[in-house]
Amino acid sequence: DTSLGEINSFSPSMPISPSSMINQYKFEDEPELRDLFITVDDPESHITAIETFITYRVITKTSRGEFDSSEYEVRRRYQDFLWLKSKLEEAHPTLIIPPLPEKFIMKGMVERFNDEFIETRRKALHKFLNRIADHPTLTFNEDFRIFLTVQAWELSSHKKQGPGLLRRMGQTVRAVASSVRGGVKNRPEMFTEMNNYMETFSQKINVLDKIAHRIYKEEREYFNEMKEYGPIHTLWSASEEDIADSLKGVASCIDKCCRATEKRMTGLSENLLPILHEYVLYSEIVMGVLKRRDQIQGELDSKLDALASRKTEKDLVS
Repeated sequence: DTSLGEINSFSPSMPISPSSMINQYKFEDEPELRDLFITVDDPESHITAIETFITYRVITKTSRGEFDSSEYEVRRRYQDFLWLKSKLEEAHPTLIIPPLPEKFIMKGMVERFNDEFIETRRKALHKFLNRIADHPTLTFNEDFRIFLTVQAWELSSHKKQGPGLLRRMGQTVRAVASSVRGGVKNRPEMFTEMNNYMETFSQKINVLDKIAHRIYKEEREYFNEMKEYGPIHTLWSASEEDIADSLKGVASCIDKCCRATEKRMTGLSENLLPILHEYVLYSEIVMGVLKRRDQIQGELDSKLDALASRKTEKDLVS
């Protein structure tokens, strides 16, 4: 994975930060045996009286025994991917779930539903599913299998069978109780260091992301201005015979600068901006996982306190 591969290649001379433990999860001694291949392609627009949305074709090829067939083809919209991510987070609260593209990628840079936006989202959705497929735990999630195999109407029916009201209320109550209790008393030092590191990393990567987007915006404005100046000098040369050659030379120079700027913008939009923003999304996900871990730790602490209290009461009664 070009976006995260280089930063995960830790050498003996490289200092290992607390966050290194997060992404250094590899099985280097095991052979590369893949039995699940997923492709996201063929975006298709749908216009209804209520909304306009895009669906993507998801093709799955597998040799796993838990699948009834070796190949599946279904269509999914962005909301379905969001549902899958939420189900994975619910089932595996302490695992790092791969990020999804946001509702609007690079807001202000591309318009919704144009070809560039759709292709950018398609690539991100393709990467999202394949990262889940390659994960040693998430790949065997039942909701993931359902997402890949059932038709749209079956998925809609399955999505309605979400957690009951009492279960959702219980999760909310636990989250509120955890926040009221304040800091976790018995958090291991390793997780405290990791949390501090991720807070600093998140701040710095967000600043880099904003600067990169600002640079791209300025480059685009510069590019749009040059696109206007080139033809102006060419037209000007037709009415000024004495300096026609000079004006044509300026127009040619502007045209070369225009092409170079466009090439540089393409490099930014394809090779830098998505990768930087992906780190922003990953930092948010890791912070969320650490927060959920604190909630679990808080629940454990309160139960241990209650157990110690009852044991003391029992001893007094005895």
